[in-house]
Amino acid sequence: MSSDSTPDPAEGAGSSKHAFSLENILGADHENVEHPTAPEEALTNSGGSDEEDGQQQVAHGFCVECEDQPAQVFCEACADNFCEVCFVAQHRKGTRKRHATKTLSGPHEKKAKMGGGAPPVTNGETKEEDEMHVDDAAEESDEELEQAATEAASSKMDIVLSSQPTPGSSVGEWFIERAKYIPMRLTLSERKFLRLLEAALNVSEYTDKIDTIGFGLSKAKRIVHQIRELCAILSGLVLSADYKQGQELFQDRDFQSNEDFYLDIFELGRRHKIMNPDKMRSTYGKLIYILQDSQTPEVKDLLSFSCVKPIKSVYSILEDHDALDLLRDDLISVATKEIYSEDRSRRDIQKDIKNKERAIETLSAKYARNGLPQEKVRQCIYSIGDNHAFLRTNRDPCDRMIAYLKQYFHPTQAKDSKRSLAIKTGKNGARLTHDHQKQYAYVLQSLTLWREILHDMFHLWTLAEQDLLNEEVPYRLRDTGQGLNRVQAAPKTSRMMHAILNRAQRSIGSWVGSSVIHMGDHNVPNALMFIDKYSQVYRILLPICNALSQIPQLVKNPALRSYIDDEWGSAEGLSREILADFFRHGFDGSGAGNYFDAGSCIDGRLTSAWNWCSTLEKKRFFPVFLLTGFIGFDGEW
Repeated sequence: MSSDSTPDPAEGAGSSKHAFSLENILGADHENVEHPTAPEEALTNSGGSDEEDGQQQVAHGFCVECEDQPAQVFCEACADNFCEVCFVAQHRKGTRKRHATKTLSGPHEKKAKMGGGAPPVTNGETKEEDEMHVDDAAEESDEELEQAATEAASSKMDIVLSSQPTPGSSVGEWFIERAKYIPMRLTLSERKFLRLLEAALNVSEYTDKIDTIGFGLSKAKRIVHQIRELCAILSGLVLSADYKQGQELFQDRDFQSNEDFYLDIFELGRRHKIMNPDKMRSTYGKLIYILQDSQTPEVKDLLSFSCVKPIKSVYSILEDHDALDLLRDDLISVATKEIYSEDRSRRDIQKDIKNKERAIETLSAKYARNGLPQEKVRQCIYSIGDNHAFLRTNRDPCDRMIAYLKQYFHPTQAKDSKRSLAIKTGKNGARLTHDHQKQYAYVLQSLTLWREILHDMFHLWTLAEQDLLNEEVPYRLRDTGQGLNRVQAAPKTSRMMHAILNRAQRSIGSWVGSSVIHMGDHNVPNALMFIDKYSQVYRILLPICNALSQIPQLVKNPALRSYIDDEWGSAEGLSREILADFFRHGFDGSGAGNYFDAGSCIDGRLTSAWNWCSTLEKKRFFPVFLLTGFIGFDGEW
């Protein structure tokens, strides 16, 4: 054998020393370890904002846009396959509206899309002068988008989005469908591990180290850093929960032996956040990004397990023990009823409390069985009650604001300037021009849409997590103008949002402004940002509602009554001015970082409302807010 073919022992030792293995990654010489399958240009590139430079091939027969729905339409001009919802969303306006298509789900029937035109009136008896005016930008929400979203909404979704059954009425399948997305309330033992998880996330600097672009931090290096940081968090969690078990983990580094512990502790953290959006405000995003990286093939191969499991829901618990009839029992609406105290006597409140307690005990005794004790049944019932409490805090302020809008303002006419909601571009920061009738409709539809979103927030949150933790949908680290963000498509959340939007449009009758839903772009980079955005709605509306409800109490004080009468004429005049200012400038298209991102799109409406909150201190009625106990829009009031 020649000397050329003889392997060099030093060379072999060096290659094994830098091999891509868990032992080398966690060792002292981890700086020289790189992922072997990363592109060679990524190994030498010192910068670059893309996390995923390569384009993954879309599976045959699936939509090229969302990548998770079967293709139904082939666009001859684009030469791509689309599902119906994505096709209509991508071909709303311009020359794309006229692209020729072929139907894939049936016979290859060729059709040419016709140009725009006024959509037909759904009610033939409606007169032209009574129809609602629509912005020019509403072309982005043509009839085909609504039709596609309608077809995407199944009968089950209609059940979920329908109103809650009243106590004493037949509940049907309402609780069955809704319980699929209601997380279980945490037990006392689970709360112990929740505190441990929160403490670990509080001290972790995972996102600070991983979501950064620096010299030499290529894609291959980032994978190594991800695994090291993830293993450090996993080791710390085990060591804190069980010192002996943690010592064993540090010695043999067998993370797979603690798989059940990791699955449980990460799941209960996600479950707690969904039930309590106010909690984990600084740690939930870090948790989701850690789990997002743990789903990558490189990390899963080294750890030999996944850190993600489905959320434990009321439906899944009852289904496992064949007790779903609990959710069809008409008594469940009494057992989960939210008891209000406003304008009610103490006697009536006590009566409702006793009826609720009696219903809970009856149901827990009736449906308890082997493996499902009464305490577990009560926990399921309490979890549904928690969902109703969530709706009261988050959704009901939208209903109250809609009621204020209808009480203080006329839909079509304004008697004077104080009762007018008209806005004009460039005046007081407004970026839209609406007359009173159009602005009234614009505010009404925005509040209605927010109500529908919050009514089904748990369902949206479940879909958002599925999108975020989907290993088939990679993210890209991009500078969106608001710092580095993980830009990732959210097909499931987007489809649900289109269904909710379609429901809101149908309930109102027509639409003012744009119906574009930003998802996976520089405005809303991923589903986490989307969920966080809409979980803040009640932070805007609830303080305003509380201030308005306290005004009648303020005027009982003679000095304050004199102040209010001198400034606004009456308590009603004060309330009308507060509402008029909010309905005008909380929905005027302002608040975006640049002119092109402002406007009447679905997300822009919420941006305008936040912008109004930031200017409240400059309003002349701000002292009244302080007198009613207002502190801020950060959840403290």
